[in-house]
Amino acid sequence: MVTRLDPEMFDPMCPSSAMPFQIGDKWTGMVVLCLEGGPRRFTEIRVPLRAVTPKVLTQTLRAMERDGLVVRTAYPENPPRVEYDLTALGRSLLTLIEAARAWSRDHLPALLAAREAHVPRT
Repeated sequence: MVTRLDPEMFDPMCPSSAMPFQIGDKWTGMVVLCLEGGPRRFTEIRVPLRAVTPKVLTQTLRAMERDGLVVRTAYPENPPRVEYDLTALGRSLLTLIEAARAWSRDHLPALLAAREAHVPRT
């Protein structure tokens, strides 16, 4: 017998409600991987993320900075230079991202086969 879900399991006061949503978005994990080796400039991050628009990458980096995952350092030079680096909190995501990548490597064929075989309800 399956236990019913508690309707209050997502109480607004629960710490899980403070989780930053962008951890699961399309770009944050990739930005974390881009910064794994150390600080990078915006244009360096864009190279492997060529499909992301500058606007979306800027939004992602700002959200990551807000959540304490990256630190933005602006250097007083001409021309201006800005670098992004992972914080300890951001670096802690590397283990989670690697686990997700390993799961994907192991299970992607089965996942794609299930999607292919799925018949939508009408």
